[in-house]
Amino acid sequence: MAKGLFKSGMIVSAMTMISRVMGLIRDAVVANLLGAGLAADVFLFANRIPNFLRRLFAEGAFAQAFVPVLSEIKEQHGDDKVRVFVGQAAGTLGTILLCVTLLGVVGSPVIAALFGTGWFIDWWQGGEEAAKFELASTLLKFTFPYLFFVSLVALSGAILNVYNKFAAAAFTPVLLNIAIISCAILLHDNFDNGAYALAIGVFVGGAAQLVFQLPFLLRIGMLQKPTFAWHSPEVTKVRKLMLPAMFGVSISQINLLLDTVIASLLVTGSIAWLYYSDRLIEFPLGLFGIGIATVILPALSKLHANNAADDFQVTLDWGVRFVLFLGFPAMAGLIVISPLIITVLFDHGAFSEGEVDHVKAVSLGVSAYSVGLVSFMLIKVLAPGFYARQDTKTPVKIGIITLVLNMLFNIALAPFIGYLGLALATSLSASCNAYLLYNKLAKQGVFIVSSFTGWFALKCLVSSIIMGLSIWYFSAQFAWRSWAFIDQVGLLCILLALAMTLYFFTLFLMGVRVKTIKDVRV
Repeated sequence: MAKGLFKSGMIVSAMTMISRVMGLIRDAVVANLLGAGLAADVFLFANRIPNFLRRLFAEGAFAQAFVPVLSEIKEQHGDDKVRVFVGQAAGTLGTILLCVTLLGVVGSPVIAALFGTGWFIDWWQGGEEAAKFELASTLLKFTFPYLFFVSLVALSGAILNVYNKFAAAAFTPVLLNIAIISCAILLHDNFDNGAYALAIGVFVGGAAQLVFQLPFLLRIGMLQKPTFAWHSPEVTKVRKLMLPAMFGVSISQINLLLDTVIASLLVTGSIAWLYYSDRLIEFPLGLFGIGIATVILPALSKLHANNAADDFQVTLDWGVRFVLFLGFPAMAGLIVISPLIITVLFDHGAFSEGEVDHVKAVSLGVSAYSVGLVSFMLIKVLAPGFYARQDTKTPVKIGIITLVLNMLFNIALAPFIGYLGLALATSLSASCNAYLLYNKLAKQGVFIVSSFTGWFALKCLVSSIIMGLSIWYFSAQFAWRSWAFIDQVGLLCILLALAMTLYFFTLFLMGVRVKTIKDVRV
């Protein structure tokens, strides 16, 4: 199992890296086309709402409830029963999603008013930024159907993961990025506002992802005819597990959406600054945190179904060790070199226009989010410790607590430091979330961090600090803001290579070897 987990994790991380790189290229295109002003704020707003619902219902609650039940059926009843269950789940979820999507498209002005309160008030009063509300209402009609497509993608991806076909599911998001980039390039001249081209790209990308995964389901014999089965025992079990899981696993997404609501009341650019900051944080989080979480949930679900409590503890301990190994240097690196990364990726075209230093604004946001990066990763590993055991009540209680804490942090910080307060509040609430999840697992006797992992975490933290300080000193010797683009890219590559070398070399001096990372049991 140890070799299989590590290999699967590397496959998912590799595919996710391709997706994240394409995502950064997509964001560079968006930044170049829309900048960080009105159009960018509105498109990112219209894109975030269906993405939030997707993570809440599909990748979040549904996946965490669906995978343990599917694994249990597979282990105890075999593939024939799995096929019946897959058809029932697809038909039930698809019917609900279709209804929600139609309501979202028709009621887009209501959604825009609900989540873009500041824009709606300005539109109601005939203010200068009333156009934001009108544009958001229209763009949502294009972006909201993405929820339908990508939720079914999450369903098929969960099935593939349970059958250890991780590569196809992990590669699928690349198609969304390709669609958005293609539409931005090919269609932006057809509209007065380039945001329309991007919104169409979201729609096309969602459909392309679903079509892409169907042949892989057919290959493993799981492409079944959808049937609506609301009262099926297995579907009912998923429904009961799903409701509390909506809060437990997706609390960070709820926090981000609340940030969007508050940010709509702040100065123009706040939503865009938070978005670009979050996108840089999502790169290491998706590459490492979500990559490990993707493979660890089916493994933990199988171990729980087979009553292997000791292996369950050891596997969780390995997951924590792995994300700390990658999370600490990612946090230090982003804080130190985020201005250069932002300049290389985004500081072109419309993004560089105006009197506001968008690079500085986004880099400060990255630093605020980076404070909670390790916590974000730990949540992705610790939450499956509950969901694999089909315990969804405990995470929802913790989720509600951290949601309240996030709002309190927002109220305490946003009036003084604006959008940075929102980012910092998200990081602080995520840290509370991770602590409470671990504390509960420990009290339940399910998982306690081993002393080996504790010492390993300390070594990773020290190595990351040494690396961060060294890279900060080295980069400070150059006035790279005035350099040509190709020279900035060269410096960024040098800094990344130097950072990796310093980090791994320092760990080596402290006695860390490849076996420490690779093997579940050490």
